[in-house]
Amino acid sequence: MAATLLPTLSPPISRAAAAFLLLRRAPAKPFSCLRPPPALRRSLSSASSSSPATAPPALRPLSTVASSSAARAAPARRDLLMLGIETSCDDTAAAVVRGDGEILSQVVSSQSDLLVRYGGVAPKMAEEAHALVIDQVVQKALDDAKLSGSDLSAVAVTVGPGLSLCLRVGVHKARQVAKSFGLPIVGVHHMEAHALVSRLVNKDLDFPFLALLISGGHNLLVLAHSLGQYVQLGTTIDDAIGEAYDKTARWLGLDMRKGGGPALEELALDGDPDSIKFRVPMRQHKDCNFSYAGLKTQVRLAIESKNFADDIPISSASEEDRQSRANIAASFQRVAVLHLEERCQRAVEWALKIEPSIKYFVVSGGVASNKYIRTRLNQVAENNGLQLVSPTPSLCTDNGVMIAWTGIEHFIAGRFEDPPAADEPDDTQYELRPRWPLGEEYSEGRSVARSLKTARVHPSLTSMIQGSLQK
Repeated sequence: MAATLLPTLSPPISRAAAAFLLLRRAPAKPFSCLRPPPALRRSLSSASSSSPATAPPALRPLSTVASSSAARAAPARRDLLMLGIETSCDDTAAAVVRGDGEILSQVVSSQSDLLVRYGGVAPKMAEEAHALVIDQVVQKALDDAKLSGSDLSAVAVTVGPGLSLCLRVGVHKARQVAKSFGLPIVGVHHMEAHALVSRLVNKDLDFPFLALLISGGHNLLVLAHSLGQYVQLGTTIDDAIGEAYDKTARWLGLDMRKGGGPALEELALDGDPDSIKFRVPMRQHKDCNFSYAGLKTQVRLAIESKNFADDIPISSASEEDRQSRANIAASFQRVAVLHLEERCQRAVEWALKIEPSIKYFVVSGGVASNKYIRTRLNQVAENNGLQLVSPTPSLCTDNGVMIAWTGIEHFIAGRFEDPPAADEPDDTQYELRPRWPLGEEYSEGRSVARSLKTARVHPSLTSMIQGSLQK
């Protein structure tokens, strides 16, 4: 038996129905249907016409509801209590957030020891680690918030993208909680959550805005027109910047227990960033896509030329050896971030052409906690008259707060699934979205250097919402 779990599963609801779910604390008011902005329809029209046809799975219709900007002012918003659950990769996280953005609890169980032991994420081991701690993590999130399940308004959970084995653990727990207390469920797109959590930390951040989402598995430049409406300006054609940081850190013999990125950033402070002339990737391609596979190869060759053993940890290295490693780290970081800067500059130009009213440049995802990256990208933002917005480091890495907050935004917009049936079997198989694009590709952003994984198991979040709004 299979059940679908989407961010927007309900039929259109009235404000009165939403108010009932919020303990009948808000008055019901009529609303009009939301249509995507004209700039988004124009930029998506050419992308949709040339994109490879993908037969969508059989899904329930998406909601067509009032705009989120109107809902944000609703007096009942503070009364909303959302539990967020995140298990898309290697961290088990849960949090409780109020509708106005107050974080009542945040709990994260890290798998850093497993990452060191296996040299990266081992999906089966990660799944087992999630399963071992998910109950305790969720319960602690409730306890820290001084709430019980019956106090919640809804449950939000990551349904993709991510590792299927890991996603399943979080979704199963979310449905278990929702079933026990009769709660609606909001299925959340992991990358949208990274983008939207900035709206929690900066209440002035409104649509449209440009976002760079950078992590171990993603490099994504998107123009956010409105909630659920995104245009992809650029993505990675091979490896993401976080993967490049982690591999370089491992080759340099750094302590991976606190993460390859932070370890390399710290070492780079002692190095000469101009000591090794690595080539900046993809300068011949005038688009906004990224590539880090070639830079990784350059780094590996540089390490081999120095003849130091990468199995000797840096803590045991000689002073000369350590300095050599620091120079490689600094040179790598300079070029890796310069690649980001160049693509972001072009993305800003494209975004302002599509939406001249943009004022903010959001940088989020695990790699966004890197201070050097923030400093360099803040310069890009200032050079273009934009304000850089980036969450605190604890909200950049995978966390339950961003899932809960994104769940709040969609719940207010009426996009949620009804509570699971009381007789739903515990072994129900849920539809997951391990490969789930966030937005449709901008027509000018298609790369001729395409080595992208083009198979789309699911339509993008934007196309799904677009389809529902046109019905």
